[in-house]
Amino acid sequence: MIGDVFGWLNDQLLRMQWLADLVTLLLRDGFGLDTAGRIGGSIHFFIYDVIKIFILLGALIFGISYIQSYFPPERTRRILGGISGLPANILAALLGTVTPFCSCSSIPIFIGFTSAGLPVGITFSFLISSPLVDLASVILLASIFSWPIALAYVVVGLVIAVIGGTLLGWAGMDRYVESFVFRNPVVAHDGAEAALTRRQRLQFARDQVVDIVSRVWPYILIGVGIGAAIHNWIPQDLIAALLGQDKWWSVLLATLAGVPMYADIFGTLPIAEALVARGAGLGTALAFMMAVTALSLPSLILLKRVVRLPLLAAFTGIVTVGIIAIGYLFNAFGYLFV
Repeated sequence: MIGDVFGWLNDQLLRMQWLADLVTLLLRDGFGLDTAGRIGGSIHFFIYDVIKIFILLGALIFGISYIQSYFPPERTRRILGGISGLPANILAALLGTVTPFCSCSSIPIFIGFTSAGLPVGITFSFLISSPLVDLASVILLASIFSWPIALAYVVVGLVIAVIGGTLLGWAGMDRYVESFVFRNPVVAHDGAEAALTRRQRLQFARDQVVDIVSRVWPYILIGVGIGAAIHNWIPQDLIAALLGQDKWWSVLLATLAGVPMYADIFGTLPIAEALVARGAGLGTALAFMMAVTALSLPSLILLKRVVRLPLLAAFTGIVTVGIIAIGYLFNAFGYLFV
């Protein structure tokens, strides 16, 4: 009984089955389109996914940002400053999940953390986790796939962040950070976040929704458009032949394809959804998502401005190996999460 209630709530609140039915009714009765056909199916996919993602994104970012108002960068830095070793890497990765930043906007925080004296390994655990795993992406993944897949994605994202940061810390990569980073002034606010009123926190949450949506909406539209094309126009046999989970090269190909792109995870989710629906392996789709969000070429170019080539190469190599390994594991055992 409880399972049935939870399933109904999941379908109606997260998957928004009511919205899918409404769009079907509108296209069929209002415009005479067959949503089972290519054109009607593509239009249905686009309208339904765009509206669903924007509704969930707005609601989730508002709630998460309200919580985040208690954990601004200064407070996060103070929390991490009192811990060292592996626990610090784990905590940094976990704190990264409550900061809805893209990989490029995380660079200023990297500068602030490093100039404040935090070890590079701990800072990189945060830097990897922040764009790769956040609470909003968990909910959106659950709305598209399932809760087991969403939670498994969070676990593997945190594992990459913790291992990546730990290895960089053990390698003593601090010397490869550009010297100006350590001279960057850090302004202490001395508990200013605690002085915020409820109205100010609500204002902050609203501003975060406006800021994040204004930055990611083009990528969402592009991602949903690509997803609609894959879902309805590219033959399933072709997707399965190139990216099927039984193809040894599929994860490598998906990872390499994701690196030149720049998009938020919210823009890559519809593409991953369409790839899996057309026969791609789950691990292949997740590897593509992780490569786009953690290894996008624009973010690597920005990172090159604050670190030297050996550290950039080590970071890229560790994260790439982690993504590929996890992609193959999900392809092998993904059936457990379906």
